[in-house]
Amino acid sequence: MSTFLFVVPPLAGHITPLVAVADRLRDRGHRVVWSGEESIVRRLAGPDAEIHPCLAGPVDVDVRGAELRGYAGVRFLWEEFLVPLAEATYPAVVEAAVRSAADVLVCDMQALAGPLAAARLGRPWATSATTSGPLRDTFAATPKVQRWFDDLLDGLVARTADTVRPDPSAAGGPPTPRALRLSPHLVLAFTTEALAGPPGGDSLIGPDGPPTAWVGPSLPSPRPDPLEGDPGGPEPGGPKSGRAEPGRAATGRAEPGRAATGGAAAGEAFPWGRLDPARRLVVISFGTVNGRVSGEFLRTCAAALRALGDGVQAVIADPLDAVDPAAVPDGGIAARFLPLVDLLPRAAAVVCHAGHNTVCEALGHGVPLVVAPIRDDQPVIAQQVVEAGAGIRLRFARATPAIVASAVRDVLDDPRYRSAAARVGASFRAAGGAAAAAEHLQRLAAARSPVR
Repeated sequence: MSTFLFVVPPLAGHITPLVAVADRLRDRGHRVVWSGEESIVRRLAGPDAEIHPCLAGPVDVDVRGAELRGYAGVRFLWEEFLVPLAEATYPAVVEAAVRSAADVLVCDMQALAGPLAAARLGRPWATSATTSGPLRDTFAATPKVQRWFDDLLDGLVARTADTVRPDPSAAGGPPTPRALRLSPHLVLAFTTEALAGPPGGDSLIGPDGPPTAWVGPSLPSPRPDPLEGDPGGPEPGGPKSGRAEPGRAATGRAEPGRAATGGAAAGEAFPWGRLDPARRLVVISFGTVNGRVSGEFLRTCAAALRALGDGVQAVIADPLDAVDPAAVPDGGIAARFLPLVDLLPRAAAVVCHAGHNTVCEALGHGVPLVVAPIRDDQPVIAQQVVEAGAGIRLRFARATPAIVASAVRDVLDDPRYRSAAARVGASFRAAGGAAAAAEHLQRLAAARSPVR
């Protein structure tokens, strides 16, 4: 048996893919320990998860630079969120690794305290690349930005070098900026080349890069069709009872909150009975974190779907009630949160912000996309969707109802988009997902001497 320490940031979308991997490792007889914000990890990993608390500090992750885009958004992400997060949590991660006697650390690519601690303790670690954007060297074409980035990470390494010395005899050397981003031991890429494309000139992986396992996304297990049994929705808990999916209720139903159309009012389940199988279902979701900046775009989408007529039914995730009930297309549903995983098997198209999890969940069901990226790595993911032939990209700040309507109509009517989406989805299933990731981690642990 080996012990794996999962080091995660306080971001649900970065934790959820690893929950299924942790389950597979435990099924194989291994021990899994988490180091992260306890309230978030507990909600996602379940009440039985072994957690070493790792407080994230004062950063409000729900509004972290929400209105910043482009270089300003990147700078805020690293200077005001990721680097301070690493410094604040580094001592706790080191303590968790020592107390748990972790054989391998599994570090989310935005949890930089993980590789810092692993390198300091001389332990092997794997990078959990829950999104494929950072697998490419996006700063290579801008030398000034590259220097800023390298200096930022060099400073982080220097400031944490003498912070904790729990066992000098086991200490290793400090990691390089490149190793902070991608482990030299193993990179778990939760995507496939069918979406991300083969390693190219700006890739940080490939023949000369770190060992990389293209395991595909860690998708939720299929669940019974909610309309085949309980009319209120799927059975509570989904794959693992007591857990919540990011941006969704712990029961798999629409999270309590006032639905814009009154269909999923406080305390009620998602109104499955209002779905019309004779109409093509278009799901619109921009994530809870983007709710503060996506209101206008949601209103644009509502107007666009109304223009498409009775043949289309809109389901809109509207976390801040940005869409007036009167503006929701006839027969449409707007709710603060959606049971997205359960809606996708009957969806004809998804309109989203190109968040990696939403994109992969849609493509995993063979559903084509209209993507309007906002920030972070979303432009990279959006371009991957376009190059895979699985969707259309729009400019978030420039889209009009006519532009959105035209794009949605195209992905609905042109079978090439659905065919490409199905092809990418098939590559996900072939890659193995969480089970494949667990296998690679088990091999990494077996290749190293256990810490006992």
